[in-house]
Amino acid sequence: MKKLSTMLTAVIMIAAMLVSVTTWAQSPAATATGKLASGANITIKYSSPSVKGRKIYGTDLVPYGKVWRAGANEATILETDKDITIEGKAVPKGKYSIYAIASEKDWQIIINSQTGQWGITRAGETTRDAAKDVAVVTVTPKKSAAFAEALKYVVTDKGFSIIWENLEVPVSAK
Repeated sequence: MKKLSTMLTAVIMIAAMLVSVTTWAQSPAATATGKLASGANITIKYSSPSVKGRKIYGTDLVPYGKVWRAGANEATILETDKDITIEGKAVPKGKYSIYAIASEKDWQIIINSQTGQWGITRAGETTRDAAKDVAVVTVTPKKSAAFAEALKYVVTDKGFSIIWENLEVPVSAK
């Protein structure tokens, strides 16, 4: 009887771990890297949710007019090895969280000095501390070249883009 109880406990523990891993993998970790024309190396670490047939923009996933964590799970992190400008605003060398406020016409991209936090609170609000904003810039989204099932960041010599579903949000950086 004791062996049966031990085996049953082991099976339950393994099942719980598999559920945990599967849940986490629904928005897997991803990294985008690249070099700006200025020579600065940019790394963006984020979790990548998928569309899965859902409406993305103007919903709880990416609400209009509210701060969004610009990914899933932990706050999205941007790291630069040199001082840069993002849409003309100075951003010193370092590590930052990226947040966004979406609308149908334009987006605010927020570069924030607080890092290491989970992206949202238990109440569903972002963990952004506005007092730690380093730069807040306004950019114009456009239709993406192709449908992107999973959210992705792309770093180019001109900056970075957030691409998800049928939308691309380009952000210039130098």
